[in-house]
Amino acid sequence: MFETTTATRRSQSSLPPRFSVVAETDEYLVVDKPPFLLAHPTKPTGEQTLWNGLRELLAFEIANGGQVSIVNRLDRETSGLVLVAKTSTSARRFGLLMQRQQLHKEYLAIVWGWPDWQNKTVEAPLDRQGKHRQSAIWLKQMIHPSGAAARTEFLVEQRFTRSTIVEGPSPGASRPPLPQGEDEDESLFRGDKFALIRALPRTGRTHQIRVHLASIGHPIVGDKIYGPDERLYLRFIETGWTEELARQLLLPRHALHSTKLAINGEAEWISALPRDLAEFVDCSGGL
Repeated sequence: MFETTTATRRSQSSLPPRFSVVAETDEYLVVDKPPFLLAHPTKPTGEQTLWNGLRELLAFEIANGGQVSIVNRLDRETSGLVLVAKTSTSARRFGLLMQRQQLHKEYLAIVWGWPDWQNKTVEAPLDRQGKHRQSAIWLKQMIHPSGAAARTEFLVEQRFTRSTIVEGPSPGASRPPLPQGEDEDESLFRGDKFALIRALPRTGRTHQIRVHLASIGHPIVGDKIYGPDERLYLRFIETGWTEELARQLLLPRHALHSTKLAINGEAEWISALPRDLAEFVDCSGGL
């Protein structure tokens, strides 16, 4: 760490629930977001969000001309490090750093299957799928030549095996059904091989890491949209989390974690895998 942090000056009892402060200066906060916490309000339901929690935490600063600007927004199910600008000046500075690729981001993802490569770069433009063909999920992205340029670098951290049996009343249904027209030995989602992947996005498109990994045959475990079948996402919206979904997705959220943030020459922060993902990897045989 290169900066002087003031995070320890805040009483832990004053923090809104569900996220922790990793570092703080007069310009910014770095927080560790848990999964299932929305970054911004999307509907007037009163659901707790990271943005609302930050406004509570920074109420004094806001009253004195400060603001809350989330620099690297994470999906609801993605956990990990988030940089938050506390002033308009710092928000502009971080925006410029992102444009110049001087704000470095790294993620860890657990994917289906063993990649036959150790390092790989995917350059594939992304666009919203519904703009080009019928899509049941409005926000779903796809690779399309008319989309925005997107580049992600991947590194295999670990290959491992683990049982895909999920405890429940129907052990015979412990593995997902095959996609239509696919033979059992060709089905990625019926295997017991997984990998821990480090992802370095060089652009910041919606669902970029998830789409790029799925496009090269290694979707993220627990991904309801880009995993075994997008209908699982629609089913989840209707029914919530069920034992049947658990048998097919293995995890109740996609296994993606923002593990590192760095400002070139200034500061660096690291967040280890949270318990749910660490346990998925640890309960395995690694290579």
